[in-house]
Amino acid sequence: MLPRDPAQPHRTASPLELFFDLVFVVAVSIASAQLHHALSHGDFLHGVTSYAMVFFAIWWAWMNFTWFATSFDTDDWLYRVTTIVQMGGVLVFAAGIPRAFEHGDFRLPVLGYVVMRIAMVAQWLRASRAGGELRSPARRYAFGIAAVQVLWILFLLIPVGPLQIVAFVLFALIEIGVPIFAEYRKRTPWHPHHITERYGLFTLIVLGESLLASANAIVDALEKVESLGPLIAISVLTLVVTAALWWIYFWPPHHRAITSFRRSLRYGYTHYFVFAAAAAFSAGIEVELDVLTGESHLSNVAASFTVTIPIAIFLLGIWWIAIRDNADRVVNAVVPLGALLVLLDPVLPVPVTLTALILAVIVVVLVLRPPVPREDIVES
Repeated sequence: MLPRDPAQPHRTASPLELFFDLVFVVAVSIASAQLHHALSHGDFLHGVTSYAMVFFAIWWAWMNFTWFATSFDTDDWLYRVTTIVQMGGVLVFAAGIPRAFEHGDFRLPVLGYVVMRIAMVAQWLRASRAGGELRSPARRYAFGIAAVQVLWILFLLIPVGPLQIVAFVLFALIEIGVPIFAEYRKRTPWHPHHITERYGLFTLIVLGESLLASANAIVDALEKVESLGPLIAISVLTLVVTAALWWIYFWPPHHRAITSFRRSLRYGYTHYFVFAAAAAFSAGIEVELDVLTGESHLSNVAASFTVTIPIAIFLLGIWWIAIRDNADRVVNAVVPLGALLVLLDPVLPVPVTLTALILAVIVVVLVLRPPVPREDIVES
């Protein structure tokens, strides 16, 4: 298992990587559905907290595999089998998400997560056997990941409540510190175009989940409303907003955002908020539909915020890690300002209208002002 050439031409996502992503579609869908139910019933604190915890595991497991694959993807039979074992862990994790939301029971999610991570330990140990200067960071990865899994098993002994949340935050911080511990002396190689393509593909997954979940909710609502006008309006506006988010995300050249280890950490870690917000957007649309059909007693203002807050987080996140360094002053003013203005959407009687208009304006500005060549971006 020798490291891949980070300058390899025409490096793209492999069929195995695309297959691997499919199981995360299941996990994201279930997590988003559970968030929808919690928000629709007004259980905001518990719903958002549970969603943040569950989505951390989804994001971190996916991201770790993705960065390993960009460095050591051999695509031989053993690599494929180990990857499929990780996929099995994702499905086990996904099966336990409802109980984690409803009862704080994380036994099944932790089991699935540990399966994913132990398979990752095996991958790193295999990579370390190739010798050379990457043996040390590979072994540190294996040791660090294995040690944190012990903490997650101990996490199951902590009773449901504030202490459990504190422990989760602490263990999560230790988990995301493993790459810093492993690579503080020697860096593993990464292919900038390949890695950013993988992030783009996962963004398509979560945006696609928004379209699918919204479409299913709209179909379910067809027989529950007297007038189709508001339903059609939400349908059109959802498509406009999702398309605008896609347009904004893929506007900047993402490969420029990971020119150094520090920048790659910022890029990867901020994507937790980008991915989670994109998936939460669909839950917000479903909450809006619940209010429209009378299945939720939330106020229109509260329901609107379940849509606009995820969109604002998405915009600020992608602006911070990819747009900011590749844009002129106009774009760097319009995007963050637009993220703040979407929070005013609840003032209008028609849901998502102001948000759609603001995002459309942002897209127009991006079309008129393409990315600025920035060859002066240096490693830091």
